[in-house]
Amino acid sequence: MPRGTTPADKAETLAWLRRISGDLATATTKRLEDSLPWYAEMPPARRSAVGLVAQAGITSFIQWYDDPNSTPWIAADVFLAAPRELLRSVSLTQTLQLIRVTVEVTEERLQGKGEDLRESILLYSREVAFAAADVYARAAEARGLWDARLEALVVDSILTGEADDELPSRIAALGWHGHGEVSVLVGTTPAQFDVDQLRRTARKLGVDVLIGVQGSRLVLVIGRSQSPGRDESEPELPFTEIARHLEPGFGAGYLVLGPAVPALVDAGQSARAALAGFAVARAWRNAPRPVEADDLLPERALAGDPLAKQTLVERIYRPLQAHSADLVTTLWSYLDNGRSLEATARELFVHPNTVRYRLKRVSDVIGWDATGPREALILQTALILGSVGPDPARRRNAPRRPRP
Repeated sequence: MPRGTTPADKAETLAWLRRISGDLATATTKRLEDSLPWYAEMPPARRSAVGLVAQAGITSFIQWYDDPNSTPWIAADVFLAAPRELLRSVSLTQTLQLIRVTVEVTEERLQGKGEDLRESILLYSREVAFAAADVYARAAEARGLWDARLEALVVDSILTGEADDELPSRIAALGWHGHGEVSVLVGTTPAQFDVDQLRRTARKLGVDVLIGVQGSRLVLVIGRSQSPGRDESEPELPFTEIARHLEPGFGAGYLVLGPAVPALVDAGQSARAALAGFAVARAWRNAPRPVEADDLLPERALAGDPLAKQTLVERIYRPLQAHSADLVTTLWSYLDNGRSLEATARELFVHPNTVRYRLKRVSDVIGWDATGPREALILQTALILGSVGPDPARRRNAPRRPRP
C-alpha cells in the first residue's frame, strides 16, 4: 500500500475507479481516434481489438492497484484480449503509443486524487510497456526461427533442383526483394558466422540474399534488388564484383560463383555449376577467390560433370565448327604444337600472320583467347569432348602427323 494511504482511502479509491472505468475506456478510444492517424485508418474489427486492449489495460490497472503483487501476470494478460493477428498489423511502436495515450487519459481523469495514485499509474504503465516488449520479442523470435527454417528449405530445394509449385510462395513468404538475374555463391562457413553483417553488406550492394548453412558449406543465392536510395541510372554491379564484396563473410578456402540465370526459379542451374566447381576447385592451383564456375569447366568435365561437358561443347566446339573448319583445324594444331605460331604455320603451310589472324577470329567467335595458358586448357578440353561426341560430323578435324 502506498505511503500515506489508509485502507479506507484505498477502498474508496478502488470503488471510484471501478465506477469510472467505462468512461475511461470511452475517453481513451476517442483520444486514440483523434491523436493516432493509424488507429483511425484501421478496419473496424481491428479498431475494436485495439479498444479491447485499452479497456483490458484499465481493468488490469484497477486489479493491480488492489494487489500490486499481481504485476507479472496481470500486465501480460492485457494483451490476451487481442487476437493473434493484431501482432502483425500493430507494431511495437504503435503499441507503445497506445499505452502512452491510455496513461495520459487516465492521468487527466485522476488529476487531484493524490500523488500516490499518480505514482501507481506510472509504475503500472512501465510494467505494461515491458510486457508489450516481451510479447513482441517472443513473436519476433518465433518468426525468426520459422523464417530460418523456411529459408533453409528454399535453399535446399534450389540446390537439389527439387523446385515445386510451392517454391514461389515460400520465396514470397521470406520477403524476397530480388528481381531479374540470380547467381549462387558457394564457399566455406566461417567459425564466427555473422549472418546479419552479410545481409547488411548485400543490401548496400543492391542485392537480396537467401542464406543456407550446410555444415562446413555456406551457400548464398544472390538476386538483384532495387534499393530505396539507389539511383536507377547507376550501372548494376556484375555478380563477380558483388562476390568480391561478400567474400569476407565466408571462411577460408575456395569461393565459387555460379553463372547468372534469368530468375530465382532457375537458380538450380547456377547452384549445380557452383557446387560442381566448389568440389574440384582445389585442382586449379592458382584459382582466384572468388572464381567463376565456368572458369573451372575443364576440372568439372574431368570429374564427370555432364553440365560442364555440355557447356564446353555447346559454347566452344560447336560455334567454331559452325563458323569455319579452318578455325578448328588451326586451334587444334596451335594447341598440339605447344602454342607456337611458327610450328603451327609450318604444319598448316601458312604464314604465321595467318595463324595469328585465325586465333583472333577464334577469340571473336567464342570469347576465349587461346594464347593464354589457362584458356588454352579450356579450349583443348572442349575440342577433345567435341571430337569424341556421338555425332560423326563433329569428329576431330585435325591434320594427321606422319609417323616417325
